[in-house]
Amino acid sequence: MNMNMDMYLLIITLLAVVIVILGVSLWKWHAFISLTVASLFLAIMSGLSMDKIAGAYETGVGSVLGHLVGILALGTILGKMMSDSGAGMQVADFFVRFFGVKRLPWAMLFSGFIIGIPVFFEVGIVILLPLVISIHKTTKQNILLIALPVIAGLSIVHGLVPPHPGAMTAIGIYDANLGRVLLYSLLIALPAAIIAGPLFAKVVHKRVIPEGEPQLIRVSTVSQKLPSTGVSFFIILLPVILILLSVVAPYMSLPSGLMKFFLLIGSPVIALLISCFAAYYFLGIRQGLDKEIIKKLTDECLLPVGSIILIIGAGGGFKQILIDSGVGTSIAQMSEHLSLSPIVLAFLVAGLIRVATGSATVALTTAAGIVSPIVAHIPGVNLELLVIATGAGSLMLSHVNDAGFWLVKEYLGLTVKETFKTWTVLETLLSFIAFGAVLILNMFV
Repeated sequence: MNMNMDMYLLIITLLAVVIVILGVSLWKWHAFISLTVASLFLAIMSGLSMDKIAGAYETGVGSVLGHLVGILALGTILGKMMSDSGAGMQVADFFVRFFGVKRLPWAMLFSGFIIGIPVFFEVGIVILLPLVISIHKTTKQNILLIALPVIAGLSIVHGLVPPHPGAMTAIGIYDANLGRVLLYSLLIALPAAIIAGPLFAKVVHKRVIPEGEPQLIRVSTVSQKLPSTGVSFFIILLPVILILLSVVAPYMSLPSGLMKFFLLIGSPVIALLISCFAAYYFLGIRQGLDKEIIKKLTDECLLPVGSIILIIGAGGGFKQILIDSGVGTSIAQMSEHLSLSPIVLAFLVAGLIRVATGSATVALTTAAGIVSPIVAHIPGVNLELLVIATGAGSLMLSHVNDAGFWLVKEYLGLTVKETFKTWTVLETLLSFIAFGAVLILNMFV
């Protein structure tokens, strides 16, 4: 009887995931609506008491968004200041000068990787593609050789590294340690970006010659003079340095008061708040921007964050319904019988939902919601590597239902077939290499 009940709960969970997939891809619902309807379906079909459904959903939304709203908002403001002040372009120019024309793919990889830390993938593309196109026109090299390393750097950081929304959502749902996720994700992301970036570009640029011309993006900066390269690097790396300080502080022989201070400034919200004020001053006021322009930039960049916050919140609600209805416990017991590692399960579930919906955010939040109740019943799971495995799964096999697919296609002037051969393969390489690195690291930490 118990086995039959477990099977029933597994089937309705799969049907709830199908509702998410159909809602996003076929019925064209917003992902927030799809996840909410799926949560409601799961709650009713699993027999959760009617008077507890709304409360469970609201608890889940609140638990995930409680620590995430500030991080998303401040991270977006920091990215906006980086892009509109020209600081991102300064960093990219530095790498081009440092590596020289012969090693351009490596210059572009590090530009994408560093600039990707504070900015969203789409913003990074807009900052760096004008530079890619101008280098392409000057050197007459295949644009793929220059562009793919940039895209690899931006994409892997966006998918795995805090304080990006995906990683922060999984950290919240799994209750993982932020500092260790940051450390491990940087160790894993760079080798993945190197293989899927410069090394893959070196192979594929000989086989794929784009038929179209890249679309020129005009990037206007709000200030007349650009910030210095040193200041640009400082602002990008400041939140990372502050967060890492809080990781190493407990291992240093520091007075109690000083250690608590480092832990405070290294918490993600405070680290990003400090970084935003540093950006306001160094990239704004010192560059001649008045308070009205800075306020306008802040208002502009916060509006698009609403959609991401809604999706992440609904993912948290879905997770709580799974826990409160007992579905999570049933899936946990079944996965124990299958002897399937939660790390492998998280990667596979995130990958399947990513392929079906095209959304990395939906894939990550749904997969984390399904896997987190399982982890509670399995001791010894490395939660930090679980975060990275889920992020890696959410990157794989980008195709025509993913906005990123069309963004890259249009900006680089590729055909659909060429985009499959380049962008889709690149994303899948990033996904599986990162996952392989997680499995290797899991043997040692």
